[in-house]
Amino acid sequence: MVEPRLRFPVVLSILAAIVTFAIKWIAYTMTGSVGLLSDVAESAVNLLAAGTAYVSLWYAARPIDPTHTYGHEKIEYFSSGLEGILIVVAAGGISWYAAVRLLSSQPPEQLAMGVTLTGICMFINLAVALLLLRVGRRSGSIVLEAGGVHLMTDVWTSVAVIAGLGMVWLTDRPWFDPVIGLLIAIHVCRSGFGLIARSFNGLMDHALPPPEQEAVRQAIRAFIQPEMDFHALRTRQAGARRFVDFHLLVPGAWSVGRAHDVANKIEGAVRAALPGAQVTVHIEPIEDRTSWEDSELLSMERLAQEADSSPPSPPAQP
Repeated sequence: MVEPRLRFPVVLSILAAIVTFAIKWIAYTMTGSVGLLSDVAESAVNLLAAGTAYVSLWYAARPIDPTHTYGHEKIEYFSSGLEGILIVVAAGGISWYAAVRLLSSQPPEQLAMGVTLTGICMFINLAVALLLLRVGRRSGSIVLEAGGVHLMTDVWTSVAVIAGLGMVWLTDRPWFDPVIGLLIAIHVCRSGFGLIARSFNGLMDHALPPPEQEAVRQAIRAFIQPEMDFHALRTRQAGARRFVDFHLLVPGAWSVGRAHDVANKIEGAVRAALPGAQVTVHIEPIEDRTSWEDSELLSMERLAQEADSSPPSPPAQP
């Protein structure tokens, strides 16, 4: 079941996609505009993407099971990647049709009605896009954010269509319409590749942004006593859930209970810095040499520390 706070925006985006697709199709059949056809293709992709988003959010909300012990959130990256691919495919189709129409110079008809219907769709998509972006950023859902970005692309597409039809009406030059269609295709294609890149990073367990990593380090350091240390910090995100794990080095003479108590306090501090994060702490004796050789991350951390502690380079001589 999709979370209630996420269900309404997704259902609303599906309804908006159905309504705008129908309106734009009517506008295209009345005008024959290439720009409007690109808008129709965009709305068709919106509808398919919104349905995919609902299914992915439903699957991501399922509890962990024996075969998915880390949860199902990564399907959100698959959904947003699929949406990016669909956007790129739609952009290719728009480009091809716009090129054909540019050569034939066939003028669009009933421009006033086309502009009016496109404007209605633009305001519908703008309202839904702003809602998706706000809820997506607040909840950390890449699916809702991707839907919002896609709808904002559709809004700008509609703006460009209206501008193109206006230029045709003012100048009586029909080639403005397919040229605008080509420009729309380029813009839409860039948006699609952006979603694909973001999804790829998520599927490859890309680390959290540097500010969030630093917030985690500050939370850990707040509880690090002089005889303690930590290293091998790893972070990643799957859907709206963030994961943090690291090695906590404590004196070997400490009891299990004492080390566990400190680890619990650090876990709480990290969750306070990154709400909802799942934190895993591996406790090791600080005196044991193998504790300093058990992760491939240690060499990278040493290089980073050396770079931070190195003195600044002297200024160049004139």
